Amino acid sequence: MLMTFLRLLGEDAHVFRRYGWMAITLGILNGLTLTLLVPVLERLLAHDVRGAGFWLTALAAGLLLCWTWRRRVEQASVAVRVAVLQGCRHRIGDHIARLPVGWFTPQNTARLNHVMTHGMFELSELPGHLFTPILSGLVTPLVLVLALLVLHWPLGLTMLVALPILAGVFVISARLGSRADAAFHNHAAHTSQRIVEFAQAQSMLRAFSGKGDSMGFLERAIDKQYAAGSRLIYVSTASVVLNSWAVQAVFAALFITAVMWLNSQLGTQWQGEVAITTMVSLLLVNRFIDPLLDIAGYGEVLRSARGQLEAVAEVMDEQPLPEPVNGEAPSDGSVELRDVRFSYGAGAPEVLRGVDLCIAPGQMVALVGASGSGKSTLMQLIARFFDVDEGSVRIGGTDVRAIDSASLAGQISQIFQSTYLFQGSIADNIRIGKPDATDAEVMEAARQAGVAEIVSRLPQGLDSQVGEGGARLSGGERQRISIARALIKGAPILLVDEATAALDAENQAAIAETLARLRGRHTLIVIAHQLSTVAMADQIVVLEAGRVAESGTHEQLCSLRGRYADFLNQRHSAKGWQIA
Repeated sequence: MLMTFLRLLGEDAHVFRRYGWMAITLGILNGLTLTLLVPVLERLLAHDVRGAGFWLTALAAGLLLCWTWRRRVEQASVAVRVAVLQGCRHRIGDHIARLPVGWFTPQNTARLNHVMTHGMFELSELPGHLFTPILSGLVTPLVLVLALLVLHWPLGLTMLVALPILAGVFVISARLGSRADAAFHNHAAHTSQRIVEFAQAQSMLRAFSGKGDSMGFLERAIDKQYAAGSRLIYVSTASVVLNSWAVQAVFAALFITAVMWLNSQLGTQWQGEVAITTMVSLLLVNRFIDPLLDIAGYGEVLRSARGQLEAVAEVMDEQPLPEPVNGEAPSDGSVELRDVRFSYGAGAPEVLRGVDLCIAPGQMVALVGASGSGKSTLMQLIARFFDVDEGSVRIGGTDVRAIDSASLAGQISQIFQSTYLFQGSIADNIRIGKPDATDAEVMEAARQAGVAEIVSRLPQGLDSQVGEGGARLSGGERQRISIARALIKGAPILLVDEATAALDAENQAAIAETLARLRGRHTLIVIAHQLSTVAMADQIVVLEAGRVAESGTHEQLCSLRGRYADFLNQRHSAKGWQIA
């Protein structure tokens, strides 16, 4: 656990190491100060007031030293907390920024959100509220064991034997609840995701939930989290009881040992000294048990913290795509796939199965196929959301794995069906594609994407605020702004995934005209179901079950009367539908 925490701290690990040694020193000081009770009580019971006064002074000095040192340990724990809340969040942010875009699924995003908020806060509380009492609580009994081995060896030996037994019990009780704790945190992350969805999709939920059951999916997530939390409480209670019983059993064993020893020594000429020694030893036994009871009580908090650390470690263990040491530059805007095979994880079925595709610079290629045929996956591999399992993806004759991420991003602009606008103005969102773009360039991109019409009817024009996530605009308006954002980037390759799906017929035609103007100037790879967009492509690639079933021009594929011809027939039939 400590190694995971040190790994999370990274270059700030020295702050935690300093704090750790200070907490251990505090435990040693506490143990040594407690042992000073031995000579104090021995002198008092022997009526040596002067000798007792000397040791009382030493005891008071030890207490003052422990109090002063504890203050310093608390200050060191605050420094660790700051390092967690600042450095660790930045470190995780730097790490996830290097992860492949394909990693950011809704499930992983929810898990990441849970880690960065609730998880980081809990971890920042560990030094002051958990590590200090546990580290000092482990060291103090060890010092007392050494003192008892000298003062009363049977009790010291019993303590020495009991420590590894207690450690074993603590480990077993911690493992009892590990699954329950992991299940609770998973359900908590899922519930958080559902709450966000419930808030964001109110219009859709109300439109399709006439009977008022729009909260069904959220209530089910909350019920599952409640069940997981209840199970965690039961297991946690059992673990605490088990730990406490173990500590009390050790105390009983130590007390029985002391009584048996005292009974065996009665009647000897040293029985007075033996009685005093035994009484003082029992006092140390009591001080030996107290920190162990504290540790037993912290068992559940410790396990919860371990769960948070493991969740952070899982994120940090995700491997970014390898970056080339000396990246190569693509020679042009051509795209080539050579025998590409890909699946989403080990053991998962192949999504692409030996795909070969060659796209010349400036050519427009339309990808056609049924849902699940691999169109979007092919797009994502070109943009290197993932790396292929076999084969290669090449841009400008260079394998994308040999191009550094910055250069690859400069080669490709992407337009997706789902869009997101950042809070700010329309111009701000368009300039994301080119931060140093002039107002004229922004306006030209807006005109090409059909945003000029939107701007003309807004009082503030390009400076109009879009709201959080583009909430002040319609879906079609958000899509057109995202298209302008991609166009202003000016990358040689443009990936278009159902970009016109949210637009009306007029704007679909405007975007189709824009794509037509870009032919020859950019390499266009388009996923579309609009016949006008597909038909004007230089090459149409029909995918089926992860393979290239057909490829050619519109005229060539029509003459084959194959998959593409079936696609056209379906589209023509759909156009002929009418409401009777």
